Amino acid sequence: MDFYDRDIVSIKDFTREEIEALLDLSEKMVPYAMGEKTWKPLSGRILGNLFFEPSTRTRLSFESAAHRLGANVIDVSEMSMTSISKGETLADTIRMVDAYCDAIVLRHPHEGAARLAAKFSINL
Repeated sequence: MDFYDRDIVSIKDFTREEIEALLDLSEKMVPYAMGEKTWKPLSGRILGNLFFEPSTRTRLSFESAAHRLGANVIDVSEMSMTSISKGETLADTIRMVDAYCDAIVLRHPHEGAARLAAKFSINL
């Protein structure tokens, strides 16, 4: 099960076998999620959280998981403090954030925004 350099936008992006493998892995990850064990496979990696709509639970779940796995997090949840407020497009924002992060989590109110973001995210 290798998801490296893959865009995951929907459950439809997984095969049945991948879903089953992820469910099996998630069961094994419970002690790490609870802080009972530590494992830092994402050490040195950066997760970019881009939230164009409010969601405390979703933002914190991704952020805490990233920290527990050793990643650092760049959080953009106040869009009025970004170039979006000056008219920057989603495509331009994704290109810019992609230059700073290893992975991007996007929460956006418009249908198709995540697919568009995947299109403009270029992993080098």
